[in-house]
Amino acid sequence: MPTGVAMRDARQQLFGAAERVLLRDGPSALTSRAVTTEAGCAKGVLHRHFADFDAFLAELVLDRIARLDAQAAALRDAAGTGTVVGNLADALTDLFGSVAVAIVGLVISRDGLRARLRETRPTGVPLLTEAAAMIASYLAAERELGRVPADADVDTLAPALIGAAHLLFADRKGAPPEPGAVRRVVSTVIG
Repeated sequence: MPTGVAMRDARQQLFGAAERVLLRDGPSALTSRAVTTEAGCAKGVLHRHFADFDAFLAELVLDRIARLDAQAAALRDAAGTGTVVGNLADALTDLFGSVAVAIVGLVISRDGLRARLRETRPTGVPLLTEAAAMIASYLAAERELGRVPADADVDTLAPALIGAAHLLFADRKGAPPEPGAVRRVVSTVIG
C-alpha cells in the first residue's frame, strides 16, 4: 500500500470505498483491509481517523442517515405538488435505489455495529427509522393540505411504506423493481 501520500478528505474517501465494497461484495466482505485496499491507502489511515472498525462503520451509517435530511426537506417541499403516490414512489425509489438496502444489511449483520449505534439510536433499525420519519412528515403535510384523508394514521402508514418498499428492493443482486410496482405498493398502502 502507498505510504506518505496525502489523502484529501480521507473520511469521505474511506466511506465511498466502504460503500463500493458493500454494494459489490456484501456485508460479510466489508473489512478494514477491503476498505483501505478499495480506497488505495494504507490500513493505518482508517485507524488514524477512527478508534476501530466498528467506530468507522457507525460513522458511515450516521453519515448516510444525515444525508436523508436533504431528501426529507425536498419531499416535504413537494407536498401539494404532483401526486401523493408519485411523490412517495419517487422518494422510496431514491431511498432504496441508493446504498440504503446494503447499509440495512450491514447493520443487521454486525453485532458490534448495532451495539454502537444503540448508544445514540436506541430503537428501530437505523436508517429505516429515519426514513419512516421522513415519510410520516411528508404524509402529515399532505394531510394538512387535504390530499391525504384527515383520519389517516401517518405514523402507521410511514413504516408500512418503508417495509413494503424495502422488500421490493431487498434483492441486492437482482434488477430493481419496475416503477409501476413501486407505485402499486404505495397506492395500496395509502389507499
